[in-house]
Amino acid sequence: MTLDLVVLDMAGTTVADGGLVEDAFAAAARRLGEDPAPMLGHVRATMGESKISVFLHLFGGDETKARQATAAFEEAYGELVGAGAVAPVPGAADTIRALREQGRTVVLTTGFARVTQDALLDALGWRDLVDLALCPSDAGGRGRPYPDMVLAALLRTGAVDDVRHVAVAGDTAYDMLSGVRAGAGLVAGVLTGAHDRERLTAHGATHVLGSVAELPAAVAEWEAAR
Repeated sequence: MTLDLVVLDMAGTTVADGGLVEDAFAAAARRLGEDPAPMLGHVRATMGESKISVFLHLFGGDETKARQATAAFEEAYGELVGAGAVAPVPGAADTIRALREQGRTVVLTTGFARVTQDALLDALGWRDLVDLALCPSDAGGRGRPYPDMVLAALLRTGAVDDVRHVAVAGDTAYDMLSGVRAGAGLVAGVLTGAHDRERLTAHGATHVLGSVAELPAAVAEWEAAR
């Protein structure tokens, strides 16, 4: 059995943003006249979730305010990206190239909106690095922990005909849940982002890696065992 489709998270997994997600959340809250301090615990706990969902929770289901906050977040994050505040996780680009050279299809996913994902891809020069990039709106609007983006990657690429041939990697509990719920054969947590080994494992990680640079070896080991 082989893992022919690899679905990778962006911020914290392939992209080192140095805490910019929290900074952008705080900036968005302040732009709406809110104190960000009481919100950051929930923000950290739900890293990987679509941002509109996080703001809906924080603002008690007020959709208008959540949409305003999401727009403010995307603007703040985009400003930070434009200022050069992001960089690839060491070895991430080489890992993606290696996986594709092995004949695997690689898809990047994010909880950000399309405009922010595009800004990241442009800032990193990654437009042509992967086969496909997906955000929640590309999968019906539901982000992680739902399995939708992983399944959308399968459907859009046609790379595999069995979810067990999919590998998912991310840095958050929600990344792990989305991989497990999609039925992926390998669900790898990485320790370069939001959550620790214990939390990743508790939410279904089949592997915990120091970084995404270790993924090709984990994929090879998984395949050899089968």
